[in-house]
Amino acid sequence: MTDEQPRPGFAERLGARSEQAGEGRARVRFEATEEHLNPAGTLHGGVLATLVDTAMGQAVRSATDDDVPATSQLTVTYLRPGKPGAVEVTASVRTRGEHLTVCEAEVEQDGRALAHAVATFALLHR
Repeated sequence: MTDEQPRPGFAERLGARSEQAGEGRARVRFEATEEHLNPAGTLHGGVLATLVDTAMGQAVRSATDDDVPATSQLTVTYLRPGKPGAVEVTASVRTRGEHLTVCEAEVEQDGRALAHAVATFALLHR
C-alpha cells in the first residue's frame, strides 16, 4: 500500500469516518441523522450502499500495492430498517485474483445487522 491518502469523497461528505484499514480489512463509522432518512422514516438504502462500497474499497485498497479498485458489481441485502444513530460497517477481502477481487461487508446498528453486501472490484493497474 502506498503512503498516499485518498482524497475526501462522497462518503466523507455524508459524514462517514474511516476507523481502520489494513491487511484486507476496513471499518467505517457513520452517525445517521434525520437528513439521511427516506420518506418512510428509515435510513436510506443509498446511504447504506455508499457506506459498504466505501468500506469494501478501503479493504481492497489496503490489500494492494499500486492497483486502484473500481467497483464492478455490488449487491446489498437489506436485513432490517436503520434509524438515526451510530452505524458501523466492517469489510474484508474474501478472494483476490490478478484482475478481480471479491469483498464482503456487514452493517450493524445497536449490535444488530442492518445489511450484508458482496462486491467485485476490478483492479486497475497503474
